[in-house]
Amino acid sequence: MLNLYLKIFRTKNNLVTVNPADCEGADLVAVGEQIQNSVKRLFGGSLAIRQVDGGSDNACEQELVALSNSFYDVERFGIHFVASPRHADMLLVTGPITRNMAEAVKSAYEATPDPKIVVAVGDDAISGGIFRDSYAVVGGVDAVIPVQYHIPGDPPSPQKILCALLSILQTVENKSLK
Repeated sequence: MLNLYLKIFRTKNNLVTVNPADCEGADLVAVGEQIQNSVKRLFGGSLAIRQVDGGSDNACEQELVALSNSFYDVERFGIHFVASPRHADMLLVTGPITRNMAEAVKSAYEATPDPKIVVAVGDDAISGGIFRDSYAVVGGVDAVIPVQYHIPGDPPSPQKILCALLSILQTVENKSLK
């Protein structure tokens, strides 16, 4: 119990849980255009995202893959999924972190250039979800690497992920203006 309290006191208070319900029913194109404007201002035109699977059941990955299909087509808004963390501006980590994947997630985090944005996507990535008490799971993403943002859901829909990305970009933009 003492270790838990020490971890709480050492953790910075900059963790933000994004509430995707804020843009329920929002027009996809309008959200996308706002994302595109933020991406242009913050990253000079394109946001490179590396998705890292910490040992999930692939529910969140399917929703992230849907972002690249012809309906959502996030490429048109300046969001690109990249194969290497060395090219990434943002890490989207899904699933609870299993003992076998903990080192790989750390390596991906260390390979991402600063300043990096780390987002835990889905309830499993945030707290370990239903796998929390398993012998094979270390815990949520923050048990292994620092996380700045959470996107809750089991899994969050592509629409909610887009809205959460918009909220994250607006938060980053507001912090950079201060």
